[in-house]
Amino acid sequence: MAVSLQKGQKVSLTKDNAGLNKIVVGLGWDEAKRSKGLFSFKAQQAIDCDASVIMLSNGKLVAPKEDVVFFGNLRHKSGSVQHMGDNLTGAGDGDDEQIVVDLATVPSQYDRIVIVVNIYQAVARHQHFGMIENAFCRVVDARNNQELCRYNLTENYNGMTSMIFGEVYRRDNEWKFNAIGQGTTDPGLGELIKMYL
Repeated sequence: MAVSLQKGQKVSLTKDNAGLNKIVVGLGWDEAKRSKGLFSFKAQQAIDCDASVIMLSNGKLVAPKEDVVFFGNLRHKSGSVQHMGDNLTGAGDGDDEQIVVDLATVPSQYDRIVIVVNIYQAVARHQHFGMIENAFCRVVDARNNQELCRYNLTENYNGMTSMIFGEVYRRDNEWKFNAIGQGTTDPGLGELIKMYL
């Protein structure tokens, strides 16, 4: 039975799941319905959300070129984190983007794996997370596809162009998940990662 999390809640992934060593972090979202009013002549571009992972050592991003996994760097150098590819529209049901984390092979210097999403060219396209609905982050046991926990983002994120969905972190020999749901006005991943330097 999956645990449904609220913003700020934490849950252990490994305590009650003996042998859990590989997870899939699934992220999903839908574009909110647009009004088709008299003055909406110009066709708007689809909203392209990009999921990324920031791997931290003692809470800090040490090597930005190596420790950020995103559509331009799909695999961490350790092989422990792999991005499964970019979805350009968010259309359809289920996960829009997935990140596989092999907990057993995450090098010991990494204590936090932060999951973030930003809107591609958000400023130029005048897009923000207030135009997104049904956003979620879920963690699945890769052995059997069983959902361990799910966090549905329900707040109003008008004006926010990037989002820290949550983090998988290591504490006392356990892996846990923290539902963060913090929106930011960072225009892209390059700016968002600066808060971890």
